[in-house]
Amino acid sequence: VTTKKISKVLIANRGEIACRVIKTAKSMGIKTVAVYSSADRASMHVEMADEAYYIGEAPSRDSYLKGDKILDIANYCGAQAIHPGYGFLSENAEFADLCKAHGIIFIGPPASAIRDMGLKSTSKRIMADAGVPIIEGYHGEDQADATLKAEASRVGYPVMLKAVCGGGGKGMRIVMNEGEFDQALESARRESLKSFNDDKMIVEKYIEEPRHVEVQVFADQHGNAVYLSERDCSVQRRHQKIIEEAPAPGLSDVVRGEIGEAAVRAAKAVKYVGAGTVEFIMDKHKKFYFMEMNTRLQVEHPVTEMVTNTDLVEWQLQVASGQELPLSQAELLPHGHAAEARIYAEDPNNDFLPGAGPLRYLKFPEGSDSVRIDTGVSQGDNVSVHYDPMIAKLIVWGEDRESALRKLIFSLNACHVVGLETNLRFLTDLAGHPEFMAANVHTGFIQEHEQSLFESAKAPLSCNQWAMAGLGLLLFEQKDGVLKDMYSSQDIYSPWNSTSGIRFNTIYSKSMKLMDGENEMILGVTYNRNGSYSIKLSETSEIEVSGMILGSEDDDNIVISAVVDGIKCNASVVRFNDNIYVFTANDSFKVQVPLPKFVSMQQEGGISGAGTVAPMTGSIIKVLVKDGQKVNAGDVLMLIEAMKMEHKIVSPKSATIQKVLYNEGDAVEKDQSVVTFEDSKDDN
Repeated sequence: VTTKKISKVLIANRGEIACRVIKTAKSMGIKTVAVYSSADRASMHVEMADEAYYIGEAPSRDSYLKGDKILDIANYCGAQAIHPGYGFLSENAEFADLCKAHGIIFIGPPASAIRDMGLKSTSKRIMADAGVPIIEGYHGEDQADATLKAEASRVGYPVMLKAVCGGGGKGMRIVMNEGEFDQALESARRESLKSFNDDKMIVEKYIEEPRHVEVQVFADQHGNAVYLSERDCSVQRRHQKIIEEAPAPGLSDVVRGEIGEAAVRAAKAVKYVGAGTVEFIMDKHKKFYFMEMNTRLQVEHPVTEMVTNTDLVEWQLQVASGQELPLSQAELLPHGHAAEARIYAEDPNNDFLPGAGPLRYLKFPEGSDSVRIDTGVSQGDNVSVHYDPMIAKLIVWGEDRESALRKLIFSLNACHVVGLETNLRFLTDLAGHPEFMAANVHTGFIQEHEQSLFESAKAPLSCNQWAMAGLGLLLFEQKDGVLKDMYSSQDIYSPWNSTSGIRFNTIYSKSMKLMDGENEMILGVTYNRNGSYSIKLSETSEIEVSGMILGSEDDDNIVISAVVDGIKCNASVVRFNDNIYVFTANDSFKVQVPLPKFVSMQQEGGISGAGTVAPMTGSIIKVLVKDGQKVNAGDVLMLIEAMKMEHKIVSPKSATIQKVLYNEGDAVEKDQSVVTFEDSKDDN
């Protein structure tokens, strides 16, 4: 048993998890040390910590993965312990060994447990010996492509390819038939090599419509181990979780006990210490099979904290210093229901492509005992291309699942982000989907309900939404004093120069053009004598609106009280890049205010022979075409990597490549042309 007082801890991480650890450490009277890359100099975790040290350039291999440098800083500043958070070095056995060799506490399990559970083939054998159910598959040393393909045929399609050292959905592919195997294996190996510096694979039988149910376990150095409720993390995109909840809905007390006890057996089998998560795959009959163990604190740990009224980071610090677990299994009595939604800078309508850039406007709901925001960013910060694009986690608690989901939807609507595309609308629609509300969830839920989940994003704006956007613009005009030159009088006290909308013996009218994607709307606006506006949307539709500005944080953000067609509500209205964003308690949308045609032509600068563009900021990892090559529409031109994920850049048409503008390894900004095409008669 290692007994050592922790008075200063170094957090070898960034973003929301670094901030999360700092908060708990400070509440325990423990001093905190942050490390940061060149991209994180002004980040929230740097500002929160008592001390902060620069460790390298933005790419994580040059900063947050530099274990030797982090250890040097820990020794220099006198930190007794290092908390690795999740990702980066959190499951690096060599780093855990180095910490031990330097006499520094690694807040995590022993290196041996990380090794045993980090290799999927080894972990499956250990689990089988411990009586934990496992799925049939191939976990052998022979990694020849032909061997893996033969084993896939033996197991029977569909199969799942998984990186031996994998996690977080990296290096994972579903293969439905033999014809898909070769390409899937190549892609999975490549992604695994980049993420884990290892391309070894295992093959497993793929269970169709599975649920992802995981169990939070905790063990101390005195032989005690407990499970703290299970979580359902079935709803995923790209094998990565986006909504998690605890407890898992629809399980009997018997199944809950069985899966919890199996998780504890798994932890004890590797002499585990600290916080860990045992992940299971569950079929339609509630039979569960060991999938993997994450030997660290999970992103979704707050839902467990909510239902068990615990602070798992506090437990980590106590156990690491040699103390026994604060509670026994009998004392852990989960209560209520919690749900977490991960808010990402990504575009659900473009295959969830991640985004990067500044957060121009950012607002979260007020925190309380039942509503929690975990984030590492604030308004004005950048979401970096070098790291995960998560903006925040929203966690809510309710007496039961229905009330928790209702609170989740309400709180999601209170999250306002401008500057980057986000998944907020998608999360709201997902949480409110009838099948999700009924707990009919599985890992293919998004694909199964794709049409209904994306309906609202494609739906045209309603008349009231157009009118609300118009009102927002009109109130910005008032704020900016745009109307002051509308009349000839220069007397600043003249009623003609008032911006209230009141006009004596005169009614002023004008038209206003707005866009919703490709949909255009001409609003005919009449300034009424009573200060309201009449907005004509068509020959048969006219809506009366009125409003006032309640407050303003800056020149481009106002809070308004609005009445639209007799319906009163408050709203935040933000303008950015020729767009107007409207946020109400139940809705959010944006419209574009088109630039004059000659201005937009200058900005677009139409180029003859224009090609296709990068869908995001990232790095070119493979170029599949060359100058002069003929391609067909849909052909893959390049592979781009961003936020540790691969994406294809495809040709929008059949044409001849004029010039390839980027080489493998080059960095590319979003919307930059990556190839140009030769002009053809078809293009004219």
